[in-house]
Amino acid sequence: MAKNAYLVLENGEVFEGFSFGADVDAVGEIVFNTAMVGYLETLTDPSYYGQIVVQTFPLMGNYGIIPSDFESPRPWLTAYISREWCEAPSNFRSEGTLDAFLKEQGIPGLCGIDTRRLTKIIRETGVMNGFITTDQNKVADGVARCKAFKLENAVAAVSSFEAYETAGDGERTVVLWDFGTKESMAHALVQRSCKVIRVPANTTAEEILSYAPDGILLSAGPGDPAENTTLIEEIKKLIASGLPMFGIGLGHQLLALAQGAKTEKLHYGHRGASQPVKDLENGHVYITTQNHGYAVVSETLPESAVETYVNANDGSCEGIAYSKNIFGVQFQPDIAGGPLDTHFLFDHFIDLIDAHKKA
Repeated sequence: MAKNAYLVLENGEVFEGFSFGADVDAVGEIVFNTAMVGYLETLTDPSYYGQIVVQTFPLMGNYGIIPSDFESPRPWLTAYISREWCEAPSNFRSEGTLDAFLKEQGIPGLCGIDTRRLTKIIRETGVMNGFITTDQNKVADGVARCKAFKLENAVAAVSSFEAYETAGDGERTVVLWDFGTKESMAHALVQRSCKVIRVPANTTAEEILSYAPDGILLSAGPGDPAENTTLIEEIKKLIASGLPMFGIGLGHQLLALAQGAKTEKLHYGHRGASQPVKDLENGHVYITTQNHGYAVVSETLPESAVETYVNANDGSCEGIAYSKNIFGVQFQPDIAGGPLDTHFLFDHFIDLIDAHKKA
């Protein structure tokens, strides 16, 4: 029989439900994801480092655990909340249940609570910290635990520890700068005849240039972009090299900071597979996958920069072009667990690389 479990929010509200996954305490920034599918990609996306993820869709785990769909070797989130979890998944590729996987990984789960009400609280109040426990005696000091939690050094925690070459032996060499990258980003490059060299976040600009890359992809990742001051300085050096550069998610934000812009924390962020983004050049609206809590402040962009995409819901910045060779987008065009609408951005990046090589 499932044990009772409790979620304490930083504002003092308490939700009582049932435990699944690992029976351990957890504290983290509580955020919600609106996707109906793609829970495997969510669980293993490094951008969720230090966060408690609430799924707004009421049932998760129905197609089991499929390691070949993982975005990284292990989950990075702090805890997982779903209205229900499926005890008997049905999929020929499944290798286990959501409950067993979370137990194995030491990640607590919480079910049986009103996730709609919880999501509305986050939307109205803003992102806050939460504390999960199965020990009722710890509920009383849950708010204090929430207030004591602060997410720091997130990129260093999730980045790879050493450089290595991924599959791919094409005519182009791309350095994938790993700030918490997803496997689908490397796959998108390999599919386009690129040799991909993945380097950790603490790699210097000089070391990156020593690989003689044709282009540089700045990956997505977790945390406050503005705290990565060393990274921002290294990106400035690479901008001066004139090489084609493509920033995604956190990479897009760091590109903006390196160009003198500012970032801000959103009220509750964008997380899900159905975020509408408007192309400011042609008026087209694309449906995108997103996972971020910060955004670039459009008004702080340098005059030479052009805002290319905005979020159709709240108008926040979703894309910027800095020169003929450098651009970034806030959303995630690498499609795993999401729509195909913006996969063409990788083709655009390849076109920039080819044009630069010819020049």
